[in-house]
Amino acid sequence: MRALCWHGTHDIRCDTVPDPRIEDPGDVIIKVTSCAICGSDLHLYDGYMPGMQSGDIMGHETMGEVIETGADVTNLRVGERVVIPFTIFCGQCDQCRRGNYSVCERTNRNKDLADKAFGHSTAGLFGYTHLTGGYPGGQAEYLRVPFADTTHIKVPEGLTDEQVLFLSDILPTGWQAAAQCDIEPTDTVAVWGCGPVGQMTIRSAILLGAKQVIAIDRLPERLSMAKAAGAITINFEDESVVERLNEITHGKGPEKCIDAVGLEAHATATLDSLYDKAKQAVMLETDRPHVLREMMYVCRPAGILSVPGVYGGVLDKVPFGMAMNKGLTIRTGQTHVNRWTDDLTRRIQSGEIDPSFVITHTVGLEEGPDMYKTFRDKLDGCVKVVLKP
Repeated sequence: MRALCWHGTHDIRCDTVPDPRIEDPGDVIIKVTSCAICGSDLHLYDGYMPGMQSGDIMGHETMGEVIETGADVTNLRVGERVVIPFTIFCGQCDQCRRGNYSVCERTNRNKDLADKAFGHSTAGLFGYTHLTGGYPGGQAEYLRVPFADTTHIKVPEGLTDEQVLFLSDILPTGWQAAAQCDIEPTDTVAVWGCGPVGQMTIRSAILLGAKQVIAIDRLPERLSMAKAAGAITINFEDESVVERLNEITHGKGPEKCIDAVGLEAHATATLDSLYDKAKQAVMLETDRPHVLREMMYVCRPAGILSVPGVYGGVLDKVPFGMAMNKGLTIRTGQTHVNRWTDDLTRRIQSGEIDPSFVITHTVGLEEGPDMYKTFRDKLDGCVKVVLKP
């Protein structure tokens, strides 16, 4: 089959690789009908996440049709359409029973390695590093899905791939980012980053009843999408984020702040961003936490910081004393995808939200390597890329 494979920093290739096969009675094989490039994939593309090996198959936003099932699979049949969540979960361990699917205790097949890196293992993830299991990803013609009885979302009749594909990651990620803010009708919610996750976060915060949502970015096409959803927008290259947020909130700061950026913050004119880039370049710091610092500074005392943006390692000069003295609550985590997908699927069916709005580019799998660069560099108005194997 054809698949997009990682061969090093900025080196994604469309290779011919062996087709996946049933390896465990709980597996299924799907024929991929749609997949996408995620912002988290760019952290691998740019070489900021440890644990990748040459030839690893990329991708964790995937859907398709079941073409083969293992002997123990009871919840899926050949021919069914499914979206595959990026988190692989067993449904039986203590964490899964609590709905904490992204920290499933059984699915990371490199648990010993993850225990050393994180203190305790997280769940296995598709198409990510060997710290999370080294599972082949879904930017391919076919995908093996382990723990398939639980690791799937069935697609209702009448919904297109484009409407449901993002149930795999960015829609529930944006929803969880907003939900863990405990939004109240009097709240101002500020969202840093108007990429695909930020767009879903903005709409989720509005649906969850925020008084106002403020979207922060620098790219006109992304800010336009946010404004179309009803957000107030701030272009951080044109004005001070801190000053503008204080102006909007009459000096009190937003009650809820959401980091939809993660480790590759692109602030251009601040001393801390220049410091981060210099330290990252010589491997003295892994991540660029400009957004975290800014949120801690501007958030209203007793507020909540929600962090769906991915961080990979060791951060420098994070003002934790500021967060402690202001009484801020910090909530983070990979998304517990299936905790949210029943509700979100109903909202898609009812027309309350159509995640396909974020798609700007649809191409074949062979064009994937070039689209990684287009997406990373925000060329051609690119916000979200869908691949059709």
